[in-house]
Amino acid sequence: MTQTLQVAVCLFPRVTTLDYQGPVELLGILSAKSRDRAVRAGIKMPDLSFEFTYLSHTLEPVEPTSGPAAVPKLTYDDAKQQFDIVLVPGGPSVNPPSACGEFIKRQAPGAKYILTVCTGSLVLARTGLLKGKRATTNKSAFRDVKEETKDLEIDWVPKARWVVTEDKKIWTASGVTAGMDMAGGFLDHLVGPEDGRKLRAFIELSMKAEDDDEFAAYHGLV
Repeated sequence: MTQTLQVAVCLFPRVTTLDYQGPVELLGILSAKSRDRAVRAGIKMPDLSFEFTYLSHTLEPVEPTSGPAAVPKLTYDDAKQQFDIVLVPGGPSVNPPSACGEFIKRQAPGAKYILTVCTGSLVLARTGLLKGKRATTNKSAFRDVKEETKDLEIDWVPKARWVVTEDKKIWTASGVTAGMDMAGGFLDHLVGPEDGRKLRAFIELSMKAEDDDEFAAYHGLV
């Protein structure tokens, strides 16, 4: 029997589209509407599926930093179900409405996983859920993020494409495109490296390893 993991995708004005759409593109191979296409391509699908729900503070289309507007299905206040995975993207000068942070805090105790991309880790840090944990973020914003959260005892890792906590619950990615690499590592965690590689090959993703980060040096962090 196929296990379906319910994924909440957190949206807000000026979100970076690729932050969430990159991971969704990879994980979405295992969604109900894409599985048949992958099977026809010769991929033996694992007994795992993802279903995505897009949320925002209103049901109005969300204007990202670039690309088309996204239409949420639910507001944060109206989302009463427990999601298995919460995906938090970022954006420039990230400052989502308070309903987003409150939703994340409500969901966190029952969620199996929380994934952040880019400055989405700052959104998560502001909820207090990263206190005492390891994490990373966009390297061009690294110093500002670290300064804002200096009282939260977060171990911000400068040289990391992504970071996962010891209990494997919280995954934080570096800037934008790193979200796809993190999603690749997350998929390996769920289905194993062999099936993960087959699924990445379907979208022709050359995944960088967790510590394969050239941008920490570029931004003078190491």
